[in-house]
Amino acid sequence: QLQLVESGGGLVQPGGSLRLSCVVSGFTLHAYAIGWFRQAPGKEREGIICISSSGETTNYADDVTGRFTISRDNAENTVWLQMNSLKPEDTAVYSCAADYYCSSRPSGFGWLGRGTQVTVSS
Repeated sequence: QLQLVESGGGLVQPGGSLRLSCVVSGFTLHAYAIGWFRQAPGKEREGIICISSSGETTNYADDVTGRFTISRDNAENTVWLQMNSLKPEDTAVYSCAADYYCSSRPSGFGWLGRGTQVTVSS
């Protein structure tokens, strides 16, 4: 059974950094694109960034450009989201998702993890 499990969330001060992990099981990571999404309280889930099966990355949220990066290690079945210069408005539940191609829409992915909470506050 295909599963995605996120970890690495927590409480961080503004300007700080976090590295989220998305560990996949039940399928071969190298054939899949992995996207990261976030959902803040009272808001819809939004696409942030995605990495294709070939390693090409696409940013979907302008406000994370230059601050968030995505990377993958197929041998470790893991995709990371490195988040730097965090702001209070980055507070949200962050989830990873898998499918054959990248998409900015959650509906574009067939499998979605349960998420990890990120809180940016002083």
